[in-house]
Amino acid sequence: MSSLLTYLSPWEFSPTVLIACIVSSWLFIRGMRQRRRDGLRTGFWRSLSFFLGLILIYAVMQTYVDYLSQHMFWVHRLQHLILHHLAPFFIALAYPHAVLGSGIPLRWRQKVLLPLWNSWPIRTGYGFLQNPIVAPTLFVGLIYFWLLPGLHFDAMLSTTLYKIMNWSMLLDGLLFWWLMLDNRMPNESVTLRHSIRIFILFAAMIAQILIGAHITLSKTVLYDVYSVCGRAWPISPLTDQEIGGLTTWIPAAMMSVLGILLVIRLWMKHSTAQYILDTEQGKEK
Repeated sequence: MSSLLTYLSPWEFSPTVLIACIVSSWLFIRGMRQRRRDGLRTGFWRSLSFFLGLILIYAVMQTYVDYLSQHMFWVHRLQHLILHHLAPFFIALAYPHAVLGSGIPLRWRQKVLLPLWNSWPIRTGYGFLQNPIVAPTLFVGLIYFWLLPGLHFDAMLSTTLYKIMNWSMLLDGLLFWWLMLDNRMPNESVTLRHSIRIFILFAAMIAQILIGAHITLSKTVLYDVYSVCGRAWPISPLTDQEIGGLTTWIPAAMMSVLGILLVIRLWMKHSTAQYILDTEQGKEK
């Protein structure tokens, strides 16, 4: 029992992570209840997807996994795979914006959040980050950026840089996967066309394959900071690096493949809905 508590207890407690997870959970549950009163159902799988994403975020940022990620390169790459890919993917797949919005007290929405959201700086900044060129460039660029050997060395030895690195990966992952999995009908002003999303995901896959292959096939140790910190398990630096490279290479690329399949499914669903709408409008005429 004490061993289990050791693994589940935070290595470096972060009130920010804890508050973010608690507030997100509270808003989602409150939103589900409000929607149920309005005659709307959230659905079991959407709820499961959302909470699974939150659990994964908490697990890699507030348990013993966080310690291991600072002492094993491959665990670090697994941590970032979850923060940048898997957890944001599950949260975006839950399409939580409507539920979370329903969970926010009406007065807060009307007096604070809506004016803030409609303000020029927020709308402009969000539009820039969700630009079809900026979003994938930032998504892939952050992976390359934090894997620059010199910068990676500094980030793993600096508490501040380490937190910035992890939070930047998480927030960017949420923005990217929300853009890719947005289930609203596409139009020029709101969402990306399905074909553009597929191209972006394919390009991101190739870029991640290249960096993962480079790390895996390298014959020299690129990330010697783990030798400085001391590895949690007695494996050779090159083996640690190879496993980390494979984690960056294969699972990350497969997430893009899964994303492409979901976009194709969404494309078919939207095409069917549009066909039915066009048919009904034709009959009315």
